[in-house]
Amino acid sequence: MQAVLPANSFLPFCVDNLNKESLTLYVQMIKSKVDEEDYWHSSKFKAFTFDDEDDELSRLKESRQAVNNIRRLVEEDDDEDDVERISWSGEPVGSISWSVKETAASSQRADREPAFPKISTDTPSISRSQSGYSLSSLFKGKPKVGNFQTFSDALTDSSVRLYAPELRKPKSEYKDYVSDWSPEETVQRLQQGKAVSLERFRTLQDKLLLLDHAIAAHDGNVITAVLIYLKRTLCKEVLFRELESRQTALRHFIHYLSETQNQRLLLELHRALGRAEDAALLQYKEHLSITDENKRRDFLKNCLSLPFSAEDLAHVQDHYTLLERQIIIEVTDRQAERGGKVEIFQKFPRKALILNMPLITTLYYCCFYHYAEPEGTFSSPLNIRQTFKISEKQYFVTALAARAKLKAWLDVDALFASRNWLGFTRKKSPLSFQRVVDILQKNSAPTHVLQDYVALVDDGELRLTLAQKHKCHDIVISTYRDMKDRQLLLGYRGKVVRGSAEERKIDDLLSNPQIRWKN
Repeated sequence: MQAVLPANSFLPFCVDNLNKESLTLYVQMIKSKVDEEDYWHSSKFKAFTFDDEDDELSRLKESRQAVNNIRRLVEEDDDEDDVERISWSGEPVGSISWSVKETAASSQRADREPAFPKISTDTPSISRSQSGYSLSSLFKGKPKVGNFQTFSDALTDSSVRLYAPELRKPKSEYKDYVSDWSPEETVQRLQQGKAVSLERFRTLQDKLLLLDHAIAAHDGNVITAVLIYLKRTLCKEVLFRELESRQTALRHFIHYLSETQNQRLLLELHRALGRAEDAALLQYKEHLSITDENKRRDFLKNCLSLPFSAEDLAHVQDHYTLLERQIIIEVTDRQAERGGKVEIFQKFPRKALILNMPLITTLYYCCFYHYAEPEGTFSSPLNIRQTFKISEKQYFVTALAARAKLKAWLDVDALFASRNWLGFTRKKSPLSFQRVVDILQKNSAPTHVLQDYVALVDDGELRLTLAQKHKCHDIVISTYRDMKDRQLLLGYRGKVVRGSAEERKIDDLLSNPQIRWKN
């Protein structure tokens, strides 16, 4: 059943005179007038059945039938037709809009590909009066009466372009990337950065074959990508067992878990592979995430029972002992600082807590605040040195820097004091005296302190250079005197302060007749 409407009611132009705007207005008016009951009963299409053929041939037949309907409509008398047939969609049967939509809908169902190329809106439209073509002439291939182009000439005209619907390519020309790639081809595409799905590798044999090809390609990114897929699709026991025989993949997997901070799975992996020491070290590393010092101390205490190597176990033991001692020192010093009775805490307030500090920092702290305490206390520097077996040189450097920072020069001198078997005292250092001078100079040691240690430098040229750099005038004057170089002494006389003790000393040496100068 078709809806019949008077042609003179809504059709403002004849079919030959339809343009895009008029056709759109006409369709909208038709849609608003179609009754709902007539809409459903007017459909000339049969109901859907499962026997319908949904292939390229049926869609081509539908498109051809639509074109034939348009041709029959155009062949009728355009000016004298009083009725218009309306399709089930509310549009004139055989109209250009109806044909285009039918062809586009069938193409979208096939592959969602556009049936028509996009026509640029910048191209000016050709009106009927200018082009000389009607709908009848275009479909029949006959020009209108008059001096106009033929239909074949119009096809070659650049100003007039006709577009025909493009059929979708058959599925046989497309290669399914989900299911057609072999393991070797998949690895190659991954290396090239192309999209590829690994879901087709479902059996264990296929997955391991893919992993072997990735390892053979020597590409770490591809190996990691395959391992991520295996981690998601295989159980842990199977994955760990297969990785044990593939050490390259195992190293990449361990690195991947470390970078993603998947500590739990990494710990299970070490345990499954029998790597007890690696598992213990990984578990020990978890103390970094514990912020409370008491909980961290208890955690380290529990770590002492883990299967560490002898060397690692000694480090863990020292870590636990150091943290336990830091907690005791921190509690004591906090109370002393709040009490205000300890002078050093008033003159040099603490800038940071001692908790979780390295061993050398803890030693420096104790040399700074607890240097004179007896060896039996936890905060004594000598006790820390003995407990943690700190070398003499390391202890000497740390104590020297701490006491020089406090300007405690007597304590600095005491560090160098050494007695020989005859009972004589002399200055001895595990460091070179040049390094000692540098440490003292960085801590703003006065000239008379620096001069004592510059004089202990064995090399004469180095000693003279350090003396000139740090303005140790007595050492420079004595060196020039020993060299019996009168000219150098005269030149250095102009560098000292006029009227100073150093100038008078130089004058006495220059006027001394007992010195035999070489120049």
